[in-house]
Amino acid sequence: MWRYREMLPDVDVPVTLGEGYTPLLEVPPQVCTDLGLEHVTCKWEGDNPTGSFKDRGMSMAVSRAVHLGLKRFVVPTAGNAGVSAAAYVQASGGTIDVFLPADTDPAFIAATEAHGAHVHRIDGLITECGRHARECVESGAFDLSTLKEPYRLEGKKTMGYELWEQLDGRLPDVIVYPTGGGTGLIGMWKAFDELEAIGAIDDRRPRMVSVQMAGCAPIPLAYEQGQTHATPWPEAQTDVLGLRVPVAVGDGLILRAIDESDGTALAISEEEAFAATDELFRHLHKAAAPEAGAAWAALRRLREQGELTGPERIVVFLTGNGLLYRNILERHGLAHIFAAPAVS
Repeated sequence: MWRYREMLPDVDVPVTLGEGYTPLLEVPPQVCTDLGLEHVTCKWEGDNPTGSFKDRGMSMAVSRAVHLGLKRFVVPTAGNAGVSAAAYVQASGGTIDVFLPADTDPAFIAATEAHGAHVHRIDGLITECGRHARECVESGAFDLSTLKEPYRLEGKKTMGYELWEQLDGRLPDVIVYPTGGGTGLIGMWKAFDELEAIGAIDDRRPRMVSVQMAGCAPIPLAYEQGQTHATPWPEAQTDVLGLRVPVAVGDGLILRAIDESDGTALAISEEEAFAATDELFRHLHKAAAPEAGAAWAALRRLREQGELTGPERIVVFLTGNGLLYRNILERHGLAHIFAAPAVS
């Protein structure tokens, strides 16, 4: 990630674990043909140090905080962000309190604690965790919450730079992105503007497709209703933990990027997401997290709805691996992902 240091906020010494520059995986031609598409690649963020795209933002945010002399941190999380924050804060020599829903899979809790975090299990969703985290902020902790500080966005935007570099100075026609807090989507949109500003691309942009779950779909609902901001989703329910975000702080920025790019927003069912997670295992030999499955499931929906006609160059973001989702994936009948090598 730090290959783009000139385009990132100033720091003395980056707190890095080797995040970024994750591979673009070519989807087998026959799979594309079966989908009625021609050019599909997947950005495999599961290769990041703690297994998800969250590492980009945490590396940047913790690096900048250390640059400013800060040592104490706090973050509310649905899972992956807490693991990532704990790892980077531990690497920096600081301390962190992590607030997560009490029903979070034990694997996420164990991983967060393994990186030295003080873990607090809260009754409620990530929004309730955020309210508890603010008490730490009031006592002097640096808040790593999504879009409550500007630096996680700066780390996430490097996904946009990487697409441009890995596609030989071009951008795809369509980006399909599983959207919880939406920092990655917003960050890439910022990166594209910066690439245009330095003369690397013109004003053409990929169509941005935001993917959420039927049990928690504030962005698709706001998009369908033509709203510029999303209404908080009541009683959010999904086993796809990274997408169990009742409303994103950056909802307006997500919707603006969708609108300006002539994109769209989709809500995927649990059945579709977990079936697609199995497909990714068989096609790409990756044990992906179900957020990735939701994004992959969106491809078929987009084709069926006529949003994709076939020749578009498409990138699907697989935002993390499924290792910490093992219990959830097994509950949805996907134990074989961990029991045997993938078979295409």
